[in-house]
Amino acid sequence: MAEVVESKKACAVNPLKMSQPLGASLAFLGLDACMPVMHGSQGCTSFGLVLLVRHFKEAIPLQTTAMNEVSSILGGYDNIEAALLNIRKRAAPRIIAICSTGLTETKGDDVDGYIVTIRKRKPELADTEIVHVSTPDYVGAFEDGYKHAVTAIIRTLVKPLPPKADQVTLLPGSHLSPADIDELREIIESFGLRVIVLPDVSGSLDGHIPPDWRGTTLGGTTLEHIRAAGASALTIGVGEQMREGALALQEIAGTPLEIFERLTGLECNDRLLQRLAQLSGRPVPPKYRRQRSQLLDAMLDGHFYTGGIKVAIAAEPDLLLAVGGLLHDMGAELRCCISTTRSAAHALLPAQQVVLGDLEDLEQGAKDCDVLITHAHGRQAAKRLGKPLLRMGFPVFDRIGNAHRCQVGYRGTMALVFEIANLMLENIPHHHPNDWPLPATTSV
Repeated sequence: MAEVVESKKACAVNPLKMSQPLGASLAFLGLDACMPVMHGSQGCTSFGLVLLVRHFKEAIPLQTTAMNEVSSILGGYDNIEAALLNIRKRAAPRIIAICSTGLTETKGDDVDGYIVTIRKRKPELADTEIVHVSTPDYVGAFEDGYKHAVTAIIRTLVKPLPPKADQVTLLPGSHLSPADIDELREIIESFGLRVIVLPDVSGSLDGHIPPDWRGTTLGGTTLEHIRAAGASALTIGVGEQMREGALALQEIAGTPLEIFERLTGLECNDRLLQRLAQLSGRPVPPKYRRQRSQLLDAMLDGHFYTGGIKVAIAAEPDLLLAVGGLLHDMGAELRCCISTTRSAAHALLPAQQVVLGDLEDLEQGAKDCDVLITHAHGRQAAKRLGKPLLRMGFPVFDRIGNAHRCQVGYRGTMALVFEIANLMLENIPHHHPNDWPLPATTSV
């Protein structure tokens, strides 16, 4: 169990964490025909929008209630009402999802009360679902906002239904890419099970050219599928952050749950396949037995380059556990671990200590390490230290293809093993002809 230590610095020198509203916005972007809205100033929304666009390289629908000096003091009811009416008129979303910001949380706006009043005054909004989640950006981090948003979606839209033995609800953590979700969907469906993914960014942020354009999200979990989650026979959560949402589903519909702390690695994927085989009554498909054998061979090949290396990693808790756990399995030492927020995942990390800090803490702790792992903002620290950097997490804005990077399941784990091993192989110093010492000459 890693000891969790909180940095006592007066401020973040080189920030690692992203805000709660940004994490909530990502969750809402996984819903079909949805318009995420940040209840705050235009600048709050613009900053988050830029990061999402740069990471996914896609058009991102994200609106704001455009709070100003007066409304920040007197209250934002009029701004929320105007935003809801304008969005419904121009984009016609099926779901409008509101997340708060530090500005409106400090004021103490009663958004839930505002929504009740607006529904009474504006009956034209009756055909639009409205979800609200409290996400002050002065506490918590990206992962917290995401998990609270998923819980708010479930509590607002899911109702108990007669159970279906062949239906599973998958709650993917914020650290999973669209390609990761596609891989998990394929694995679950290969057992003859139907799966509802909530939220499903693989339908909305997977980098496709849509046949039409609308102002809302183009793909993701439909409203009908969200409601149908009340009939699932099992909830599978990926990452400790999904425990809160899975428990909400259990409370509402009585759905049993199973949380997989990570699905990057060997043993954890063995457990997933065994659980699916038990639920479906079917044997594990032969292709996954083959993929498992390939992963074992990849780990055998890769451990020559990862065994004994010292790693410095900075990431959200569940991503830190997923990547750090695999590296530990491959013989690496987690010398420096930096995270963003408190989580039960830290207790599972095979390291001595986890610091809740920033990228300056990573840079100071990585001086004797062999490789740095963090998001794109860590590139300057890696350059100053002269260490290789493996970009991981959100945002990664100086590389393309983030939506198609798969790191779960046997195949995704194998791809990550190769990526890490090749990075280390690239940095092994090679001898050239002039490096070898000349033989000593003897005189006669």
